[in-house]
Amino acid sequence: MSEWWTYRLTSFLLFSPRTYRRLFELYNQAIWPAHILALAIGVAIIVLLVGTYQHRDRIVAGLFAACWLWIAWTFLYQRYTQINWIAPWIAAAFALQALLLAGLGGFGGRIAFAPPGGGRFRMAIALIATAIVGYPLLAPLYGRAWPTAEVFGVAPDPTAIATVATLALVRGRIRWLLLVVPVLACALGALTQRAMAEPEAIVIAAASLLALILAL
Repeated sequence: MSEWWTYRLTSFLLFSPRTYRRLFELYNQAIWPAHILALAIGVAIIVLLVGTYQHRDRIVAGLFAACWLWIAWTFLYQRYTQINWIAPWIAAAFALQALLLAGLGGFGGRIAFAPPGGGRFRMAIALIATAIVGYPLLAPLYGRAWPTAEVFGVAPDPTAIATVATLALVRGRIRWLLLVVPVLACALGALTQRAMAEPEAIVIAAASLLALILAL
């Protein structure tokens, strides 16, 4: 048996990069045109955050909860489990995050976002917009086919990044409870991409770290 110090990050990768990308390609083909609705939800979240709409806090929390629950069931549990045996546990964490967002924000009304204005707010909105609009563009940018693109609302990594950036705007200590799962999801996503030698690892790590700094 090899000594523990001989292991590398790739030693813990349970699938090849080609298998991972093929999984996303089949997933995207199966759920199309759900991506259009997901992007519409993303745009709605930004519009709500930059405005002063009634019940905006509850609606934003509810929209994020729907995205996390969709990913937990449709991608992580039904598909990712086929290539990664820990996927059911990740799906459970995503479902827990959905329940927290829905229970504390959508129904409980305990999530309150900062009002528009200020450099911190603008930076957070820029990160959210980047995760929603910019992240899917990484696939063709790095020479991969469009069907392998990861889209906010239906893919874990851009959704986790946007969530961390949004929660950075939550007032009060409750944001730290809500940040646990998204931050861990970003860390896992960055490590997975790094193990596959994909440039998305740097994007996930940088964006989530910046969002976490905003939360601080």
